[in-house]
Amino acid sequence: MAEQASAQQAEEALLSLNNIEVVYNHVVLVLKGVSLEVAPGSIVALLGGNGAGKSTTLKAISGLLTGERGEITRGNIHYNGENVTHLTAADRVQRGVLHVMEGRRVFEHLTVDENLQVGSYGRKDGAAAIQKDMEMVYDYFPRLRERRKSVAGYTSGGEQQMLAMGRAMMARPRMILLDEPSMGLAPQLVEEIFNIVTTLRREEGVTFLVAEQNTNVALRNADYGYILENGRIVMYGDAAQLRENPDVKEFYLGVSSGEGKKSFRNVKHYKRRKRWLS
Repeated sequence: MAEQASAQQAEEALLSLNNIEVVYNHVVLVLKGVSLEVAPGSIVALLGGNGAGKSTTLKAISGLLTGERGEITRGNIHYNGENVTHLTAADRVQRGVLHVMEGRRVFEHLTVDENLQVGSYGRKDGAAAIQKDMEMVYDYFPRLRERRKSVAGYTSGGEQQMLAMGRAMMARPRMILLDEPSMGLAPQLVEEIFNIVTTLRREEGVTFLVAEQNTNVALRNADYGYILENGRIVMYGDAAQLRENPDVKEFYLGVSSGEGKKSFRNVKHYKRRKRWLS
């Protein structure tokens, strides 16, 4: 019965996490039964404070846990109808899952042009197609066109974030995992980044799962949202509904009800997602 439920979820969603648990160094339990779904062509926000488990969730999806001595000890991950729980990170990239990690992670000693070329590594459709996609990236990120011959390490934080996203686009992804894109950026740049995200979804059909502490901007641009606390999903729903939820307003948007700060673990009326063991 549990396997049938998991298979049905995988068919209905592009990405489906079913009761995932993640342990680091064989000792530290970080994710504790995380289940979520991402529909094709959607923008889904994964929200929570520092240490909530957002980055670990994205690394579990992209296959980057092993590089940090982490492992999935329970549950499974389905992508595009396939169980990818034990595939390598490279295999997941080949299937169209790209991870833009926290902190940009550009190749600082390479130029902007060269960084984008790195993103096309593994493609077999020829130089003309790659050049066409580079021009497409520059159309979406005109700031990068102006800096294309500049060394990436000397570009601004906002330009590096755009470059990391553009490099991911060079792999022709179906889904991008975007980790803390607003970190360290001015509000105007944050809005610009999220405007580009919504444009890429609309015009290129890319699906986004965005881990973000900036709840306000994330929920304004997302279709759906999940809130993580201490490695567990504690609330989820349509982004518009979450924005109006009084507990989200108080705990994440800074709109206080006068009762003092509280944890979602102490909120009794939130919807708890039913999870299936598999």
